[in-house]
Amino acid sequence: MGILERKERERERRRQQIIVAAKKVFSEKGFNKATMDDIAGEAELSPGTLYLYFKNKEELYASLSLRILHYLHIRVEHVESAKELDPEKKLDAMIEAMYDVYEFDPLVIINMFHLQSSETLKNLSPELLEEIEELSRKSIGGMSRIFKEGITAGIFVDLHPMALSDIFWSLFSGVVLWTTSKRIINTDKDFLRETLDLAFKIFKDGIMRK
Repeated sequence: MGILERKERERERRRQQIIVAAKKVFSEKGFNKATMDDIAGEAELSPGTLYLYFKNKEELYASLSLRILHYLHIRVEHVESAKELDPEKKLDAMIEAMYDVYEFDPLVIINMFHLQSSETLKNLSPELLEEIEELSRKSIGGMSRIFKEGITAGIFVDLHPMALSDIFWSLFSGVVLWTTSKRIINTDKDFLRETLDLAFKIFKDGIMRK
């Protein structure tokens, strides 16, 4: 292994060390109360070292979303390319993929949904923002092509496939955020799975051609 490769591996290891620490601090204190000093302390690094990897707290917060977005893209791509499935079965598989995406890292995906609806995006570097946008476009685009396939086959009603994709994703993110906020008030109640099951059933029933 060459010197440059060792340096790159060390840099990536340090970056992951920071991200793990940030996730822990954000989960305990929330985004608003967490500071770069808190994260540096958790990572056992100097605050200056953090700024060598992330320009601000917002960028570090947003970086947590990249693994989820990569996983989402992989799952949607897998469903889209499944030639053995007809469009209805692909929709069922895509619904199951959403549960998998949530279970992959519930805390981070909730943070990601909050991120998408906040001013935080304005404080990101152009490179990170472009990476987030590109992964999001690929995933929504894959969903759209699945809906288009079903419309062309006469299985789904003839509605704009991109609009269906946006509604499908909004349905998922909205239910996750709402049920999570309710759980803060009453920790004994967790109806996420049941609520998502019902929401996806209503969505599917609504787009199936009778």
